[in-house]
Amino acid sequence: MTRITRLAPASEARFSSSIPPLLQRIYANRGLTRDAEVDLSLRHLLPAVDLKGLEPALELLVAALLEQQRILVVGDFDADGATSSALTVLALRRLGAARVDYLVPNRFEFGYGLTPEIVAVAAERQPDLIITVDNGISSLEGVAAANRLGIRVLVTDHHLPAAQLPAAAAIVNPNQPGCGFASKHLAGVGVAFYLLTALRTRLQQRDWFQSRGLTAPNMADYLDIAALGTVADVVPLDRNNRILVQQGLARIRAGRCRPGIRALVEVAGRRLSNLVAADLGFALGPRLNAAGRLTDMGKGIECLLAEDPATAHSLAVELDTLNQARKTIEGDMQQQALAVLKQLHLGRESELPWGLCIHRDDWHQGVIGILASRIKERFHRPTIAFAPAGEGELKGSARSIPGFHIRDALDAVASRHPGLIVKFGGHAMAAGLSLKAADLQRFRQAFDGEARRLLRRDQLTGELHSDGELQEAEIDLPMAQQLRDAGPWGQGFPEPLFDGEFEVLDQRIVGEKHLKLSVGLPGSGRVVDAIAFNVDLEAWPHPGLRRIYLAYRLDVNEFRGVRSPQLVVAHLAPVSGA
Repeated sequence: MTRITRLAPASEARFSSSIPPLLQRIYANRGLTRDAEVDLSLRHLLPAVDLKGLEPALELLVAALLEQQRILVVGDFDADGATSSALTVLALRRLGAARVDYLVPNRFEFGYGLTPEIVAVAAERQPDLIITVDNGISSLEGVAAANRLGIRVLVTDHHLPAAQLPAAAAIVNPNQPGCGFASKHLAGVGVAFYLLTALRTRLQQRDWFQSRGLTAPNMADYLDIAALGTVADVVPLDRNNRILVQQGLARIRAGRCRPGIRALVEVAGRRLSNLVAADLGFALGPRLNAAGRLTDMGKGIECLLAEDPATAHSLAVELDTLNQARKTIEGDMQQQALAVLKQLHLGRESELPWGLCIHRDDWHQGVIGILASRIKERFHRPTIAFAPAGEGELKGSARSIPGFHIRDALDAVASRHPGLIVKFGGHAMAAGLSLKAADLQRFRQAFDGEARRLLRRDQLTGELHSDGELQEAEIDLPMAQQLRDAGPWGQGFPEPLFDGEFEVLDQRIVGEKHLKLSVGLPGSGRVVDAIAFNVDLEAWPHPGLRRIYLAYRLDVNEFRGVRSPQLVVAHLAPVSGA
């Protein structure tokens, strides 16, 4: 079941007439009320000076450049980690670092973060300084291991910290205690962008570039990478993140982007000139992530680092092939997960546990995060998918629903059941954990109990928030384009969604699992196309149906050079009596 709730603005909008009435309504529904709040110019970025730990981090980096130290960037194996690693390596090289390299742990051998094991691997390269990107805030043992070897560590991260922080030489993380940075939603790549932009300013103040005959880089040149990582990591798009994404998208659309990003756009079948944030999240991000999920994120990072377009394209093709393989594995695992639920006689949603834990011994560790997302979306309850991690342990990937902070829930389970969870970390909506395979059933019960303690039954029903009904005159190509241009839309700042009833003129399945509709606007002779992705083939098409209720996004469809408005359906239901 899904309920549709129409949004109402929290306060009265005071926009000027330069913003069309429909957009005023949409912005007001998202808490914006004035023209200035939708101005996404770079001058409105929050100042880096408010980031706690910035000064000692800059001292470390300036010393490393002055002394030409060996710098090793240690990243995470997802898209945020890949973009963070690439941005840091590229920017440090442009800033004058002669000896900088990167290392990404193989998720199947080392797991997440700066572990003692990955420090041992890093030590073989004899670094003077390790910079973690998109990880490190929970790496107490790894940082201690580096300290024992005389390697200084600069932690840059955005994940929530535990009660104890690592003994790093410097930590830059907007979520660490005492940090006054106003936006707590920076992705790892956003933290890296801020730090390196501040470093460029500090070096300019020291006449670093002039004294060495170097040209100071324009840090805005890295906004294409920052935008990709920010959207792909599904962090909330508060105003600061929307500025980063909007400015990065503007550069990509103008063709001023990395060869690797251009190549990823091409293999994904998109066009640079009309790319939107959703393309970063649903087309480019998954191709980067596929490398870290199935093999090694090195391919994704090398694609972003590539200067030669031919090399970038070749790597993008490899990433696309990996993504196709990932889709096949994910599809099989999803069917197996649904079968597992049926075997437990949990056919009706009302009978499901409130906190779902699913597991099979043959599931792929790199794909369980996507699987958890799919099952969470289908049954609308917190979900953890587990896969074998070797040596009697399971690796779990958790995804949550609004109102259930998954990282805090795991912390509560760990507190109530000491020793049950080997380790965990994450965000409000996504987390990872490890536990002994023998403890799975006990964990299932504890996790379900925590879900029942924190959730209400009505929260287990999916809810979509609509901006209301569109008038017939508003369902056209200019309005669809206007909505695309009014973003960037994404997590925490959702793309406009509308709802209403339509006449069904034609319905058919395309691409094996998508429902293509031709619908008539009530009371007129106008017809518009609609598409519903991944429909329940047992329910659709619906023979004889004359009227349908849709919750939809108004978008632009481009086919063989012809552009037209299209309804992208988020929810559909037959109209009773139609």
